Amino acid sequence: MSNHSPLPNESITPADSDASTAERYHRRFVRSVKAPAQFVSFWAAIALPFVHLPLLARGLGDPNVLLAFSVLLGINVLALYAGHGHNQP
Repeated sequence: MSNHSPLPNESITPADSDASTAERYHRRFVRSVKAPAQFVSFWAAIALPFVHLPLLARGLGDPNVLLAFSVLLGINVLALYAGHGHNQP
């Protein structure tokens, strides 16, 4: 009879038994930060276009408005890239 557990056994025994302790902590840290970062990036990519609308309504003739629009557009592109894997298996 096999024991089917819904949780992986990676926390009990690491997949790389020859990996150093520092490498295991680094991998665990990356796994623990990746999901929240993707979540925030995903929703930021959805919300940022609404911040662009007032800037576009004001017009891009003012250099400060143009700079703010360009920076927000760059941040939106980065958020799209970082959050594209959110909630995927």
